Amino acid sequence: MTALKTVRIGTRGSPLALAQANMFADLIARASGGGVATSIHPFTTTGDKILDKPLQDAGGKGLFTKELERAQELGEIDVAVHSLKDVTVTLPDHLYLAIFLEREDPRDCLIGPYATLAELPQGAVVGSSSLRRQAQLKATRPDLKVVTFRGNVQTRLRKLSEGEAQATILAAAGLKRLGMIDKAAAILSLDDMLPAGGQGIIGATLRNDAPDWLKDLAAKIDNEDARLAATAERAFLRRLDGSCRTPIAAHFRLTADGADMAGEVLADDGSKRWRAEGVIEGRPGVFDAEVLGQALAEDVAAERAWDLEGVTPPDYEPGDEMAEDET
Repeated sequence: MTALKTVRIGTRGSPLALAQANMFADLIARASGGGVATSIHPFTTTGDKILDKPLQDAGGKGLFTKELERAQELGEIDVAVHSLKDVTVTLPDHLYLAIFLEREDPRDCLIGPYATLAELPQGAVVGSSSLRRQAQLKATRPDLKVVTFRGNVQTRLRKLSEGEAQATILAAAGLKRLGMIDKAAAILSLDDMLPAGGQGIIGATLRNDAPDWLKDLAAKIDNEDARLAATAERAFLRRLDGSCRTPIAAHFRLTADGADMAGEVLADDGSKRWRAEGVIEGRPGVFDAEVLGQALAEDVAAERAWDLEGVTPPDYEPGDEMAEDET
């Protein structure tokens, strides 16, 4: 008998990360027609160990990926599976994002006894480890007291039940993948809280020198719609310092007529908000998505610079640079 090829899948060891890795393994098995076996290799990352300080003070997004990246470099695993919003916009030279899985609901959820942000009591304590969510909450409700909540989904829910806060915000995608969406009091609209770039998308990295059979298998499970969204949103983040040191949000979606996208950067305290929106007519390609993300980022960067310098901006609509590139 011919021995099966095996794909060694690296992942963080949290319940959500393991659930996502198992989803990925199932897709590999189906795409290969049973001709490829999988094994899952959990890692405890630096980000999982440091729970007593905000991520931006501990080193940023790479804290959740560097152990997996190192394992790929050493050949200990073949593929690393990540929540895309945890992946830095610039990867090590030996890796590339080879796979994007179909996007789950990208919105955020309000967790607690209140169904809307408006219902939260005056001065309510809300727990969140995300600078983006903290700034968006303060922009909407300056009276709220936002405190740092670190840990996986289960840990944050426990902290909430123990009274450390009156509410918290979690991603709908993670709750749905864990079968815990019933824990949400409400799913917030994109107008209420624009999500993080990549939220709801699972991304997987391969080594540049991965064998052809593995690259071919990766291509079979890559989702084109998710790739378009990831490309646009990561282009926006790349231009505007999309690390966890910047309150930044971006969301791209396909529509019946083409695609639209919104992106924003906020002051840490939510006192200022710089936002841009744009559209693509007709089915976009990866290049179109990249251009849209870059164009909106330039609009936001210019608006922010004018605002901070006290200069009146020129009279034009956001996205004009992109429109000129398309003609």
